Amino acid sequence: MDLYTSVILGALVLVLFWIFSVKSNCNLPPGPLAFPIVGNLPFMDKNAPYKSIMELSKTYGPVMTVYLGWKRTVFLVGYDTVKEALVEQGEDFYGRAPVHFLSKVTRGYGVGISNGERWRQLRRFTLTTLRDFGMGRKPMESWIQEESKHMIARINTFNGKPFDPTFILSQTVSNVICSLVFGERFLCEDQQFLRLMQILNGFIKFNSSPYGQLYNIFPWLMDRLPGPHHAVFASTEEVRAFIKKKIEEHIKTLDLNSPRDFIDCFLIRMDQEKDKPNGEFHFENLWSTVLNLFGAGTETTSSTIRYALNVLIKYPNIQKRMQEEIDNVIGQDHSPNMEDRKCLPFSNAVIHEVQRFLDLVPFSLPHYALKDITFRGYKIPKDTIIFPVLHSVLKEEKQWATPFNFNPEHFLDHNSNFKKNPAFMAFSAGKRACVGESLARMELFVFIVSLLQHFTLSCSGGPDSINLTPETSGFGNVPRRYEIIASPR
Repeated sequence: MDLYTSVILGALVLVLFWIFSVKSNCNLPPGPLAFPIVGNLPFMDKNAPYKSIMELSKTYGPVMTVYLGWKRTVFLVGYDTVKEALVEQGEDFYGRAPVHFLSKVTRGYGVGISNGERWRQLRRFTLTTLRDFGMGRKPMESWIQEESKHMIARINTFNGKPFDPTFILSQTVSNVICSLVFGERFLCEDQQFLRLMQILNGFIKFNSSPYGQLYNIFPWLMDRLPGPHHAVFASTEEVRAFIKKKIEEHIKTLDLNSPRDFIDCFLIRMDQEKDKPNGEFHFENLWSTVLNLFGAGTETTSSTIRYALNVLIKYPNIQKRMQEEIDNVIGQDHSPNMEDRKCLPFSNAVIHEVQRFLDLVPFSLPHYALKDITFRGYKIPKDTIIFPVLHSVLKEEKQWATPFNFNPEHFLDHNSNFKKNPAFMAFSAGKRACVGESLARMELFVFIVSLLQHFTLSCSGGPDSINLTPETSGFGNVPRRYEIIASPR
């Protein structure tokens, strides 16, 4: 048998296997016809894949099957569908898909990407420990207020000249999570700390690029090809080395009776469970969970604040109205706190609308069928990837008056009081909702209000030069970077 014949036969076998695989799951949610190997990828918008999913849902409905390569994937579209899955059937949908990039970086450990008993134990421990150290409460608020003062002082050094706020915001936000995890803050002049911020920023950009999306779909192929992913993975070793060094420093100075931060608490739990043969409190889960907290607690919030600055420059009338409200209610010298939100309804509404409009993670992190799931009369087989499309919730016309316009009135009632909207799922929902939601809410409010107390924001190109569409859109919507002008008030 010659090579040509072998290739033809091999291709036929793959096609027959594909057809049999699709036919054997006849009660799957509906979806477009998929090709062998590449699935529906040829028809996806590589620069904004969520747009393709939204268009397909017009034909196939709110629960549909799409093949990303040969990976069977179910997409859940719309508020009612996402809520029913994540909240009402939360026990069925809590699984986290083994995203290859994250699996390789964390080696499968940590709270972010784990499932089963490992996830349950680590999530419970993480939430309890962070709350014990003040997450979402007054002690953490004081730390955020202190960091806001450092941020304001640093911005003042530019004397009203243009600057890129990206890494100033990253370092400011990261120092808050560092206080919880490492028990210390890092100076803005610390070159290693700045390097870590650049690496974390690179993670988000890579995963949101078409190249990063291909990597997660065809990792076995991409690992054998040259490309930027090799540099990205090499840089993760720098982060791992940094975290490992901090853990070793904690081990040397640990007081079992007086934990200083998250790492200390984890080390104490490791000591308590050292005789458990299959325990989850060990070094790999420690460093990976610290990476989860350090990475997610830095880039998501700092990117949202950066986008808020873009919005306020784009719409100077909104910025002016926020400043007037802040000046009239709390003044320019009072450090904002969470109690002030009640008295600043417009400012609170703008911050919520920034999150809704940015739509930071349009697909959410992928969920996973850990068992066969019955949902709305369909069968979602075990090992199916599931995407609750948060974009479809945050931009659904039934839920928002003007979903594709920036409109703070979405969060204000007829008396201009702040109003909640159940479709505000910027932090996802259900059992896999963001662990740091209360911390992020506090940071966004304190940092943004503090900035407007002290500065009027603009850019040399004027409001029309600001483009609010993402720089890249895949895993996340990455805001564009601009040099801004912060004029002291």
